Amino acid sequence: MAKALEGKVAIITGAGSGIGRASALLFASEGATLVLGDKTAGVHDTARQVQQAGGRASALQMDAGVEADVAKLVASALSEHGRLDVAFANAGVSGGMAGIFELTPEHFAEVLRVNLIGPWLMVKHAGKAMADAGKGGSIICTASVAGIRSGAGGPAYSASKAGVINLVQVSAQQLCETNVRVNAICPGLTETGMTKPTFDYAKDKGVTHKLGKLNPLRRAAQPEELAQAALFLASSQSSYVNGQALVVDGGLSSSHPVTRQLTGQTAV
Repeated sequence: MAKALEGKVAIITGAGSGIGRASALLFASEGATLVLGDKTAGVHDTARQVQQAGGRASALQMDAGVEADVAKLVASALSEHGRLDVAFANAGVSGGMAGIFELTPEHFAEVLRVNLIGPWLMVKHAGKAMADAGKGGSIICTASVAGIRSGAGGPAYSASKAGVINLVQVSAQQLCETNVRVNAICPGLTETGMTKPTFDYAKDKGVTHKLGKLNPLRRAAQPEELAQAALFLASSQSSYVNGQALVVDGGLSSSHPVTRQLTGQTAV
């Protein structure tokens, strides 16, 4: 049986841990050659894990919100492998849980730089490379359930992820006639490096059993579950899916779960 990404070249940012690492391992197992980016040295560990499993991967420490770094990552894929088929803009920061009265413009702008400008930079550079090659491609951006409704993240984080959802819609339209598809995945609570403080806090308080209880599946997601969603969007299985936000949240957004709401504070 043919592998879903056989012969494809894929970029993944935020590949040093969590959803990015899980996606790298899955994409490689499905035949993709990878060019991985992350701000941390963990990206080299991910590349080694891929290689040890028999896959092909190179790694670059970079900042997904810096245009020169994103351009370099795309250029590396093209120079090393002669093509680019998939780009997964997955890097992100949580921005903490400070409320609207506590945030500073500098903090807000930094969250937008990584979480929203970063995916736009990937669309700009990877999308252009794919369009110029004339063979189509798939761009995937990590948004969040926090971009759909309040109560799932701080103000800056939530605003940035709502922006990502609209970005993929606009990008899908502006890449018309190129056969380059642009979609987002919207994770619910997922156990990753970014959410580690949440899970550590729950462990310290002895309330890990409460994590994910607001969704019908009554649990948090694992990175591998989000990687499967990314693989679907990366592969030809989603060949007619474009400009969409695929929600992977255990059913959280299907209803109106109760959150604790206090003036000036982020709902939890």
